[in-house]
Amino acid sequence: MWYYEKKLQYPVRVSTCNPTLAKYLIEQYGGADGELAAALRYLNQRYTIPDQVIGLLNDIGTEEFAHLEMIATMVYKLTKDATPEQLKAAGLGAHYVNHGKSLYFENAGGESFTVAHIQSKGDPVADLYEDIAAEEKARSTYQWIINLSDDQGLNDSLGFLREREIVHSQRFREAVELIKEDRTEKKVF
Repeated sequence: MWYYEKKLQYPVRVSTCNPTLAKYLIEQYGGADGELAAALRYLNQRYTIPDQVIGLLNDIGTEEFAHLEMIATMVYKLTKDATPEQLKAAGLGAHYVNHGKSLYFENAGGESFTVAHIQSKGDPVADLYEDIAAEEKARSTYQWIINLSDDQGLNDSLGFLREREIVHSQRFREAVELIKEDRTEKKVF
């Protein structure tokens, strides 16, 4: 059961039209290490994870959808006033031809999202290590986008998302230790 509050998890401020920056952000929308992949991965893995970790995967998976909404808002704000020529110059010409200014689940290179990005082994420790890696890759991508951006308002929102990736990674690390301790007590390997 979800409760949707009609506001973003964190404010998104964009100072200027910047389709090039939007193109980079699309990586976090529909890329292999983006927010959609994370949300789907965690909400899928919760069915084969020990009871004490189900809530964690559910909570973080749901939060990833909130992050997806923030990325969509950023991309919209960065492109809403862009001309077709500006979109083309930013490398979004093919996107514009296929989708106009609508968002589409693809990466920064224009490759469509695929469920092949989502890993689920059915082994709790293996899956959680996959989740830790996903969070660390997302954290790195946010930092690299910040490095390319001179929009301080946008960078503030990206910084928030980067910090949430760190928190998620830490929670997954704690879950791994909890499961390992439980396995040791039960002598299950």
